Amino acid sequence: MNIQQLEYILAVDSFRHFAKAAEHCRVTQPTLSMMIQKLEDELGIKLFDRNLQPVRPTPAGRKVIEQARNVLYQASLIKDIVNEEEQTLKGTFRLAVLPTIAPYLLPRFFQQISEKHPDMDIRIMEMKTAPTMSALLNGEIDAAIIANQPIESQLQGDTLYYEEFFGYVAKSDPVFKKELIRTADISDEHLWLLDEGHCFRDQLMRFCQMEKVKLRQASYRLGSLETFMRMVESGNGITFIPQLAIYQLSNEQKDLVRPFAIPKPTREIVWVTRKDFIRHTIAGILIESIKKSVPKEMLTLQAFQKLV
Repeated sequence: MNIQQLEYILAVDSFRHFAKAAEHCRVTQPTLSMMIQKLEDELGIKLFDRNLQPVRPTPAGRKVIEQARNVLYQASLIKDIVNEEEQTLKGTFRLAVLPTIAPYLLPRFFQQISEKHPDMDIRIMEMKTAPTMSALLNGEIDAAIIANQPIESQLQGDTLYYEEFFGYVAKSDPVFKKELIRTADISDEHLWLLDEGHCFRDQLMRFCQMEKVKLRQASYRLGSLETFMRMVESGNGITFIPQLAIYQLSNEQKDLVRPFAIPKPTREIVWVTRKDFIRHTIAGILIESIKKSVPKEMLTLQAFQKLV
């Protein structure tokens, strides 16, 4: 049994397809299949049911795969320990960022940090909260930027900044005539929200005391904030945007922005890692760069803001 074999079975588990797993591992399919077969022979069990499509782990295979994931994560920490001791920035650093954060935060710091630290190999991926937490716990990513403190006991969070929500209102909507938005002003019949699974949606629904939203936007259930902003600009309804998005708007677009009345709904943007996280040198550089990139008033929670 070796590390390479464990990597192969995790790849097959992820892709549920031997050819795709081999391509991901940059080996031929016969090589990957042969190595997995040798591992199965050594263990005396079948790890995958090859008669099913897509391929699935056997009950015993699931237990082996879970343990393999733990072993590979612990093995990866050895390199991290060495890199941290030498305070080197080499090695891949995998960072997940929520889709409602990435487009507005990353342009503010990522290019500058890449130019200042060319040795840093940062791989950014956009992920919703639930798969992000799973990826962190499984050791598939090194850190994440999400919009709340983690509740999992194996994870820890450090606040980066606080970000208000704003309304983005079509000129034809009655709310456009108001200087401030109150929750009583919002009709879900004219509201564009992200699909379920986005904490951005869940936080706003709690704040606006909406138990559910009518399926008016059924054809846009996979829509993005940018899609909904274009709908509003065309004269159709209301959506919500995060504070950093405003800095990317033209003057004409800023005319459609409406702040909430006090208390203003605000989300906490958090840097999350496992508690056994080691790569503090890279994390420190990233966290410092992020905090410097946002307006200073966003670094502390204001008295007129309410966390949602």
